[in-house]
Amino acid sequence: MRSAETGGIMMDRTELLLAEMTDAYGPPGHEEAVGKIFKKHLEKLAKISYDKMGSVIAERKGGSADPKIMVIGHLDEIGFMVSEITGNGFIKLLPLGGWWGHVTLGQRVVVLGKKGPVIGVIGSTPPHILEPEARKKVIEVTDMYVDVGVRGKFDVKKKLGIHVGDVVVPDTKFTIMATKDMYLAKAIDNRYGCAAAIEVMWRLEKVKHPNTLYSVGSVQEEVGCRGAGTAAWIINPDICIVLDTGIAKDIPGIAGEPQEKLGSGVEVCVYDGGMIPNVRLRQFVMDTADKLKVKYHFTSVARGTTDGSRIHVSRAGVPTIALGIEVRYIHGHNAIMYRGDYDASIKLVAELVKKLDAKTVKSFTQS
Repeated sequence: MRSAETGGIMMDRTELLLAEMTDAYGPPGHEEAVGKIFKKHLEKLAKISYDKMGSVIAERKGGSADPKIMVIGHLDEIGFMVSEITGNGFIKLLPLGGWWGHVTLGQRVVVLGKKGPVIGVIGSTPPHILEPEARKKVIEVTDMYVDVGVRGKFDVKKKLGIHVGDVVVPDTKFTIMATKDMYLAKAIDNRYGCAAAIEVMWRLEKVKHPNTLYSVGSVQEEVGCRGAGTAAWIINPDICIVLDTGIAKDIPGIAGEPQEKLGSGVEVCVYDGGMIPNVRLRQFVMDTADKLKVKYHFTSVARGTTDGSRIHVSRAGVPTIALGIEVRYIHGHNAIMYRGDYDASIKLVAELVKKLDAKTVKSFTQS
């Protein structure tokens, strides 16, 4: 496959997968298109089922039915919902997920109306006519609007088929950057995790792993990790590995020498706002990475969490850890990831699954 965004570069299987996943539209509550892609890539290897929220569950039995190993990435991306259409045809917004006003103004978006996608741009009151104090403030998303280039409300509703409750997503295409191993896209948070969960199962296609592997694409993580809870209830896993994006700090304006940088390998989260990982499982991950010579580093996040926050307290509790890769500029229209980190995470997680037999899994909990 060649495309204008990749400068005519022939993409390999991983790049094709990442492009397909990140280009797809799937804000919270509207993940069906992304879920279909997830299913398409695993249905020949696994039994596909769904929870009633829409999370996709791919079950692949190895050499033993137990233990059950859950590897999960969330399908949804941050977006917006149409909250109002003004008389002159501007579309007011409600954020779906965590947006910061500074990164949204002037960006191209796609409104997913009943008659198909409609291109627009996010606008607000121009700075030229703002009072000096107002210019210093971050504009709230609820004070912004989408301009789809119409003359009034009639055009928006009748001609374009856009109504309150429809959703809006960034208009960004997957792009291979100048160094060829850096990728720019929307929704790397968390199509990275979905693609990695797919590739882990691909890698284990001819391996008789000592467990049953569940690769899961969950829904509505960005608005409360909702699909993770229902998927975990159905699977009742013995172990969960959450794959999600970290926050790269190798950018101007951040002091010191942060570990969280592109090229630093796999991120091991030791604490976040919703979960403390199982300590024995964490050590197992570190020992496995050391033997594989896979680079890893630690991070902690005080104000944020992952699907692990719901999974680790499911039923009687699930030993859970969140792994991932560092990504620049998440929760915006254009994020950047490094291919080497992506490959390292798949290598590590596939090896973990190969080693997670019943005896090993039992050792993570008190008996």
